[in-house]
Amino acid sequence: MHAWIDQALWCLDRRQAAVLVTVAWVQGSAPREAGAKMLVSAGHQWLTIGGGHLEWKAAEFARARLRADDGPDRWIEALPLGPALGQCCGGMVHLLFERLRESDRGWLEALRAGLQSPAGRIREVGLGGMGVAPWVRVSAPDEADAAAVGGLANATGPDADRLLRPDPVLGCLTLREAVRPDPLHVVIFGAGHVGQALVHILGALPCRVTWVDARDDLFPDAVPANVSIEATDTPEAVIDDAPPDSCFLIMTHDHALDQRLCEQLLRRDDVAYFGLIGSQTKRRKFEHRFRARGIPPERYARIVCPIGEPGIEGKQPAVIAVAVAAQLLRLRSGRERRADAPARAEAPVH
Repeated sequence: MHAWIDQALWCLDRRQAAVLVTVAWVQGSAPREAGAKMLVSAGHQWLTIGGGHLEWKAAEFARARLRADDGPDRWIEALPLGPALGQCCGGMVHLLFERLRESDRGWLEALRAGLQSPAGRIREVGLGGMGVAPWVRVSAPDEADAAAVGGLANATGPDADRLLRPDPVLGCLTLREAVRPDPLHVVIFGAGHVGQALVHILGALPCRVTWVDARDDLFPDAVPANVSIEATDTPEAVIDDAPPDSCFLIMTHDHALDQRLCEQLLRRDDVAYFGLIGSQTKRRKFEHRFRARGIPPERYARIVCPIGEPGIEGKQPAVIAVAVAAQLLRLRSGRERRADAPARAEAPVH
């Protein structure tokens, strides 16, 4: 999730002094992974690096810097969680602190624009030293760097917990991280009660959401940053335009429209998840209609109906939304495990 980019720009727009805190390196057990972020102002705190005493201490460091307004704009604090902070994790966390100023707007906007590309951007933060000035650089990965971007985003083992390393050329510490859109793309057809509840939950989760309905008046005035609205009378075109491995949820107010969208979606062979809201009775009726239209059973067998993680019962919109979100997160975790399997298999044994 990259809500920190919009939040940081929000602070700059209002001339609200803030410090960005990034988990740069984790040794042993810690509450959050490398790359987790928190934004701290004099009176507010956004996002989290794990809570507890670690987060309180990080906010204290950040606010002391804001009050004094002197010293470096970027620095590292190494915090042992056990002896220093009394947290049971017991590891060591290295935090990068960045005092944000108007001069940081350029790279923040470059990162936000870069999220429109599947490859995203690479952010590098050099802490400087020995005659080298600190810097922040945002670059688009070229073909030669594509593997490095994938490695930063999907690293396993020690590399997954370390974004901070010495620069062999400049001789200073440098944080290097991949900032790219989450690969889980969810397309939701229907802005009714369940759609509203599901978007509310997915808006806080690592995914991208396209929300589709012809009834423009049903969409709220504001949606989460990872949600885009498609108010259209031709929802079939959204199915055709969606990227490969997208997840689709059909939950409109009209059973005839649901069936039409299902038939359109059945033409694709690159769908990661195909969910249709309804009961077993609705499923049987739709399957009967599919057979009558000559659609092979193996095509519609992949439809998930009823939707939602088994064992989570209830018909309230919020309960259905939680069950569906859990199902999508399980799918996402499985995809990550499969992607990481080759790296684990190739890792040397010590």
